[in-house]
Amino acid sequence: MLCESHLRLLTKQEEGDWEKPSYSRPKNIIPSKPPNCTSADRALTVVTIIYAIILPPRHFAQPQPTTTMSHSVNRHLGIEIRTYDEKIRRFIPGYETMLAIAAREIIRTKPALTLDLGGGTGALSEAILSANASGAVELIDIDRGMLAQARSRLARFDGRARFTESSFHAPLPHCGAVAASLALHHVPTIGEKRALYGRIFDALQSGGVFVNADATMPAASPEREATWRSWIDHMVACGIEAPRAREYFAQWAKEDTYFPLEDELEALRAAGFDAECIWRKGPVAVAVGRKA
Repeated sequence: MLCESHLRLLTKQEEGDWEKPSYSRPKNIIPSKPPNCTSADRALTVVTIIYAIILPPRHFAQPQPTTTMSHSVNRHLGIEIRTYDEKIRRFIPGYETMLAIAAREIIRTKPALTLDLGGGTGALSEAILSANASGAVELIDIDRGMLAQARSRLARFDGRARFTESSFHAPLPHCGAVAASLALHHVPTIGEKRALYGRIFDALQSGGVFVNADATMPAASPEREATWRSWIDHMVACGIEAPRAREYFAQWAKEDTYFPLEDELEALRAAGFDAECIWRKGPVAVAVGRKA
């Protein structure tokens, strides 16, 4: 028979009150000399507990990969999602031109499937679908509110517009093109960005293209200060006072990281792309990576 002390331990496990041990060796889970136990009892106890650890009860939750990111445009930008398409034009210099140039580069390769990473309300997806009469776009975003807006916006494209609630850190399907617009600045380190660019490169078929339209920031003065100043000037011209623009920058800095354009291009090349910047206005640039 099992010793009473060990029997209580296993009973607690079956009742769901026992906490699953970590993968490191549990401490003091088996007393060296359980009271009133024979050698045979102790041997049976050890075997039983080890078996229970290796094959835990089905009601224990198994570890799940944490590949998703929590992100809310409402919280991050401090605006209502329904006003996003109007407000983003006041925030971002050359927004319309940026979208048009990014879409143009995508459709040059006539991809059957384009992934739109962090696709938001679907503005870039709409530009791509409108210009490419046969291809499909899969819009990937973690923000349910933004996905709902995108579904409404792209409803006229029927099955050519697909929607996936997921982080762009999740596995990517094989595709002919990948696009991102004002999304990848949420990747906090250049090392993580290199890794993401590598996964994008692997997902693309030969001849595929990756287009990233996003904010960049020079590393050194005076170029850095001049770029911030030009960004503020754009926002002031759109009716946002300079102090409020600086408040927005401080708020966005909690989740945004703007790397120098040179670092972005180097990260693309390190992933295997032939990379170049094809358009730039103030802090905003469109970088293209082509896969041979």
